[in-house]
Parts: sequence; C-alpha cells; structure tokens
Amino acid sequence: MIALIRIAAVAVGGVSVSMYGLLAEQSKRARRVIGRPHGRPLRADGVYPPDGTGPLPVDDLLATEPLRFAMVGDSSAAGLGVDTPDHLLGVLIARGLAGRARRPVRLDTYAVSGSTSRDLARQVNLALTSAPDLALVIVGANDVSARLRPKESGELLAEAIRGLRGAGIAVVVGTCPDLGVVRAIPQPLRSLARVWSLAIARRQRSAVRRAGGYAVPLADLLAAEFRSRDDLFSVDRFHPSAAGYEAAAAVLLPAVCAAAGAWLHRAELNAG
Repeated sequence: MIALIRIAAVAVGGVSVSMYGLLAEQSKRARRVIGRPHGRPLRADGVYPPDGTGPLPVDDLLATEPLRFAMVGDSSAAGLGVDTPDHLLGVLIARGLAGRARRPVRLDTYAVSGSTSRDLARQVNLALTSAPDLALVIVGANDVSARLRPKESGELLAEAIRGLRGAGIAVVVGTCPDLGVVRAIPQPLRSLARVWSLAIARRQRSAVRRAGGYAVPLADLLAAEFRSRDDLFSVDRFHPSAAGYEAAAAVLLPAVCAAAGAWLHRAELNAG
C-alpha cells in the first residue's frame, strides 16, 4: 500500500507532507483490516469431460483428444480465496468450456499468487512446454502495489501474448480489475488504487488488441456488482469468494469459448 502513495506522488506531481502522512496511516490500517487467505491456492488440474465431472488424470485414455487449457497470471487466475477445488476459476472455466465445446478439456494451472506482469514470461515459458491450445491470462492487480507504470504493464503483457500466439495458442486476457471496489482499503487511498488500476486496464486492452488476443474488461463488467455485494469477497476481504469467481467466470467464459471455437475451426481446416 505504501507503494500506492509513491505512485500518487508521481501521478499528481507530488503530495503534501500532511497528505502523505494520511495515506501512510491508511495503508497500515488497510493491511490490518485485510485478512490473509488460508494457505496456498488449491489445485485441481486434470481433464474435465463434457458431462461436468472431473478432474480425470491427464493420462486417462479418452475417445476424444482434450482441448488443452492453461491458466496464467496472479492469485485470481490461481483461484486464491476459495475453500473447495470446485470453485476455482480455472475449474469453472474448464467445465463450462467442456460443456459448450462438447469435448474434454485439460486444465493446467501456471498462475502464481502474488505475480505481476513481470512474472508472465516465466509462466508462459512453462506453459509452452505442455503445448496448450488456449490460455487465459489474468494479471494487473499486483502491478499497482509493485509500482509498475501502466505502459510497462501493457508492454509486458503484449510480450507474453506474442509468445503464446507465436506458438499457435489462442489467448484470452481478463484485464486488471477495479481496485476501487475493495472497501477494506480506506479513502482516499482507495481512489488512488482505482485510478491506477483502471489506467493499467486501459493499457492492457490496447496491448491485447495489438498482440492478437481477446480482451475481457473485468473492471467494466464486474465493478458495479462487486461494489454492491459483500458476498463476492472472500474472508480476506480482497480476493473473490466462490460467488465472486462464479461472477468472473460468467463474463470470461463467452470469450474463452469464442477463442476456443476459432482455434478448433483452424485445426479442422489444417486437418482437411
């Protein structure tokens, strides 16, 4: 949170000593109020059949080759904040995609809690070893506290997308959420977080468009709902709850299905 104060000073040309002191105190208070999630994110990688079951072991013999789906990014992509694997964002998307595509989906999670856009290159390199057909990237919230400028955040994301697209992988990006919905962050610090997160989201959307991915503007689509519903936050009052991830999956799944459909169409043409 202290990083947000430094960001604000750069963004507005400096803050007064009294304002800096206020923001410093608020950042300490926010750290006390926002709880810590219990343990590491759960994992439920494996194969999800169209019937909604799974995960099956990846080496199970299936009549249809699974569509390979990779989760890349930060704690939201990893699903931090839920108590059961069924509520992980990757699982929700994999099951939804399997049902709509009517074929099994193999989920591989490379997302790591705490990651910024600077960590995407390492995750992408790991993902490329399993040759996914489709990747969902969610990143940006930690770029704010890590003091990444929006321009750098966008450039790093574009580089990661180009790496995936160069290998023939379809890419969907959930852009930076609106941190102004996190009421555990007091004002005016929350407003600063909102301004910076939305600036990053704008840069990300431009980067996704240039690099050939599908962008889903999470701030635009989810902020109003998260602002009005406490049940969408987990016990740490920062990460989404099971209901929060369901809301995110609902807005992400159409883009994931569109990207998967385009990939499948190209695969069929190449096979013909």
